[in-house]
Amino acid sequence: MALTDVGVRNAKPTGKLYRLFDERGMYLEVSATGGKWWRFKYRFGGKEKRLSLGVYPDVGLKDARARRDEARKLLAKNIDPGIERKVQKAATVERAANSFEAVAREWFARQAPGWATSHADKIMGRLENDVFPWLGGRAIAEIKAPEVLAVLRRVEARGALDTAHRVHQNCGQVFRYAVATGRAERDISSDLRGALPPARHTHFASVTEPAEVASLLRALDGFQGTFVVQCALRLAPLLFVRPGELRTAEWTQFDLDKAQWRYTVSKTKTEHLVPLSTQAVATLRELHALTGQRQYVFPGRDVKKPMSGAAINAALRRMGFDTKTEITGHGFRAMARTILHEQLRFPSEVIEHQLAHRVADALGTAYNRTRFIDDRVVMMQRWADYLDRLKAGAEVIEMNSATG
Repeated sequence: MALTDVGVRNAKPTGKLYRLFDERGMYLEVSATGGKWWRFKYRFGGKEKRLSLGVYPDVGLKDARARRDEARKLLAKNIDPGIERKVQKAATVERAANSFEAVAREWFARQAPGWATSHADKIMGRLENDVFPWLGGRAIAEIKAPEVLAVLRRVEARGALDTAHRVHQNCGQVFRYAVATGRAERDISSDLRGALPPARHTHFASVTEPAEVASLLRALDGFQGTFVVQCALRLAPLLFVRPGELRTAEWTQFDLDKAQWRYTVSKTKTEHLVPLSTQAVATLRELHALTGQRQYVFPGRDVKKPMSGAAINAALRRMGFDTKTEITGHGFRAMARTILHEQLRFPSEVIEHQLAHRVADALGTAYNRTRFIDDRVVMMQRWADYLDRLKAGAEVIEMNSATG
């Protein structure tokens, strides 16, 4: 007789395995402890075989019969349902391994060691927030350009056009990696060039007029916060390194007797040398008395960690500056680049090397930490002297070249 829901539900353990048979080869197997499994017995190629149809009560009687019927349909086509299940399972595993998310995370794992942590976090954040929820589970080879465009449109619709362009770029990198590793035929994101409106790039807020720089410097000197942040504010315009490199500076990187700071550039992972002006050395010696026994030049509240990434901008806001329109910690770089070239007449290549930018020369050298070092030593001292004169209220007009 065919099984019933009540009969299945009331099947009790007897201390040994037994079976309750349904129709067309299906039966319920009840273990000695009461576990219940649906089975389907069939013959294929002259051999008797069994196929699991699921566990009761997760799979009810009706669903178990539906699974049995699907298996019988395969048998009618001369397909072994047990082999077919293994094939489908392998395909599912392969699809999961070749999904957009799996490929993207593999690409990221290979690339991230060469990136700054902040840069890596931004890329993974974009993928996790804006791409994976919609494309992550799809086999990367099956994704079409309109699907990627839909992802980009969602980002654009919330007013983040620049982010949409960056998402497009990251998707392209993932697709090209998939092509290189044999999991996609082509980078379909390339079909979307021009699909988004051009992004309007904005630069970090900065002050580049000498009179305004003078007011800024006097305000920095008057900051009433902690001595550590005071020193960071005094050094930021003198050194004009990236804010993250300043706040994570370690005492072991400095040779104050030689007036040098050597560190690895966070963005390019290249070694960099910053010549220190006498003013910078004086500030660092003052600070060394307080933090010199610590790892970080600018320790945070937890002295085992560096100062917060928001500390400089927070201090600027406390002094009344708008960090969106007037000045940011990163804006000191633009300030130095502009005035060093336009007012102090230093050559662009000398300035760019001091900024640790990759600027290829005629020989193809992208960056060398000691290139133009003599000129850079002169430049950094003249820059510090120039700022001192500005702060003192002098009308400074410099027309000499770096070597004049």
